[in-house]
Amino acid sequence: MRQPWRVAVVGGGIAGLAAAVRLRDSAPAGTEITVYEQSGVLGGKLRTGELAGQPVEFGAESFLMRDPTGAESAAVALARRLGLAEKIVHPTVGQAALVIDGGLRPIPGGTLVGVPGDLDRVAAVARPAADADTDGGRPLVGPDADVSVGALVRSRFGNEVVERLVDPMLGGVYAGRADDLSLVTTMPALARTARVEPTLVGAVRAAQAAAPRAPGAPVFGTLAGGLSTLIEAAVTASGATVRRDAAVRELTPTGTGWRLTVGPTRDPQLVDVDAVVLAVPARPAARLLAGPAPAVAAGVGALDYASVALVTMALPQPRLPELSGFLVPSTEGLLIKAATFFTTKWGHLRRPDGLALVRASVGRYGEEAHLQRPDADLAATVHRELSAVLGTPLPAPVDGHVQRWGGALPQYAPGHADRLAAARTALRAAHPTLVLAGAGYDGVGIPVCVRSGETAAEEIITALGGSAR
Repeated sequence: MRQPWRVAVVGGGIAGLAAAVRLRDSAPAGTEITVYEQSGVLGGKLRTGELAGQPVEFGAESFLMRDPTGAESAAVALARRLGLAEKIVHPTVGQAALVIDGGLRPIPGGTLVGVPGDLDRVAAVARPAADADTDGGRPLVGPDADVSVGALVRSRFGNEVVERLVDPMLGGVYAGRADDLSLVTTMPALARTARVEPTLVGAVRAAQAAAPRAPGAPVFGTLAGGLSTLIEAAVTASGATVRRDAAVRELTPTGTGWRLTVGPTRDPQLVDVDAVVLAVPARPAARLLAGPAPAVAAGVGALDYASVALVTMALPQPRLPELSGFLVPSTEGLLIKAATFFTTKWGHLRRPDGLALVRASVGRYGEEAHLQRPDADLAATVHRELSAVLGTPLPAPVDGHVQRWGGALPQYAPGHADRLAAARTALRAAHPTLVLAGAGYDGVGIPVCVRSGETAAEEIITALGGSAR
């Protein structure tokens, strides 16, 4: 009689937990799923805390409602699967601003992550280069090429569009710089049209036209009660055994599966399983792959990450603009790179006492030294810079929190997609029951991580012989 499958999920973030749920739904009945999380907290970058007696996100804030095809995103589908669809709420204020010359200006519409499809609409924020985006009779990007977003946009629209629009928009997502980030990975829709269109304006418009979206449909959502409810529901639905504070230090192929070395060096536990979903960031993944797949480990380990700090404050009745928040170009010389007015943006967070929750993101790739400051220093600097940008002294906070995320945001250099595809192909050929998921390989955002985890689970099921359901 065949024994039940034993599958280890290494990493208790949303990608690993989405993999566990898909395994429970699609693998044969009786499959034993164990989630190993090195820290004592599940959820990865999804973490709901409390400030001034109110739930507030100390990590990821929201998710996209739709995927690039126009269908509901993997995050929405997972929430529906977990019985949380009725808890999805949307921003009540969507307009954000840019900090330009020390003041706030509305982010112009009609752009694709800051790249304009109509140069006149962005002129109040950034002056595009005159007559640089000419039709040369051939596509902007070759069929197999990848370039940095900054290099492409600078060559067509000039420096101001990059520095005042594209860089802060990408910086808000990746804490990186447009000149270092891959077009193919960070802006895949634009990469596809740039391989056909001879001008960047034409490529942006073609990408926008190809993105189906119902008029007035919400772009973002979150969960009333906090995104940690998604984590808790996924753990329950997966039926997995969860081991917190359980570091997997080594993976060894056994011929029929894998042996995990778990726990402290002096007192390790050896666990045999049939398959492994490796849902941890690139550097720890590379360490675990170094033994069984050294060439793959080298490719995976090439991915670098930025560190950030999120400073959240509860302010008594401040005078805030009716904005969801603002983004800061690096040329403004501020420590803050983005700010969100939580209680303005999200109607379900508003309080009758007028207390406002404001969060600022601090840290860009290559500027990690700024994050060495003590919590109190970071909070004081953020408070001072917020007051300066808003043009009015903010009241002293009644509560606050500093959340540091070391190595949180992947920095996708040009060529990342090809390197990752080659690494996964090599890993699949050598070890089909060991699969990488989430943790920044496939992009950022909750839907991408959920889809990555679910895809990894399906690959494991196929490698082990298919579903019995």
